[in-house]
Amino acid sequence: MPKIDRNGVKIHYEVYGNGPPLLLTHGYSATSAMWQGQVDALSKDHQLILWDMRGHGASDYPDDPNAYSETLTVGDMAALLDAVGAKRAIVGGLSLGGYMSLAFYRAHPERVRALLIIDTGPGFKKDEARDAWNKRAYETAERLEREGLSILDSASRERSSAKHRDATGLARAARGMLTQRDARVIELLPEIKVPSLIVVGADDTPFLAASDYMAAKIPGARKIVIPSAGHAVNIDQPLPFLDAVLPFLEALPREPGAERSGG
Repeated sequence: MPKIDRNGVKIHYEVYGNGPPLLLTHGYSATSAMWQGQVDALSKDHQLILWDMRGHGASDYPDDPNAYSETLTVGDMAALLDAVGAKRAIVGGLSLGGYMSLAFYRAHPERVRALLIIDTGPGFKKDEARDAWNKRAYETAERLEREGLSILDSASRERSSAKHRDATGLARAARGMLTQRDARVIELLPEIKVPSLIVVGADDTPFLAASDYMAAKIPGARKIVIPSAGHAVNIDQPLPFLDAVLPFLEALPREPGAERSGG
């Protein structure tokens, strides 16, 4: 499988199909494998780009804690689009992957054709809430270092089935990528100018209010709640998930010179 080299950190990615590019990013401590149930449907009319974030799956797990950050992750996403020759893409992801998709829009709005935000929170306006989130992220890192990958066994389905070489990358990613430094992403929401779909599982209680908030703040955003689904909505309810996402993709305005890039 192909990799890109980001200053010595190799990032694993996979490309399926042809058509308008669609970049999907997995959640924290999951991998690109979480999308396998959607590959055939999503790659039928799109160039589907999946990847493993640094510290996850088949990508590198650098030893330097400074090699893990929101900025570097957004840079990885831009480099992936460059690698497949995509000037613009539909950008989306689950949980941390959805948050990074919003951060990518903030950094590169001209490269985003639409947003697909799944079981995601947009960050925090209040320092106290952000500090509480960061405390949990640091505690996760410490548990991973202490107990290893076994702590994922009881996690939601996209995480409990994920394959990682060891827990070191996830621990560093928790400290550098899962933690948040400011309110720039949540404050961006009213400025988003591309079609946006928010999908959330009805049983994903921690993310229901966040989904309502994003739907209210992003101009023209659509929100779909999928019954009998938790945080791994695409795994818990694969057909209803596609029933939500495919019409959104099909309804997007065609772009001049339709983006068909090989990869």
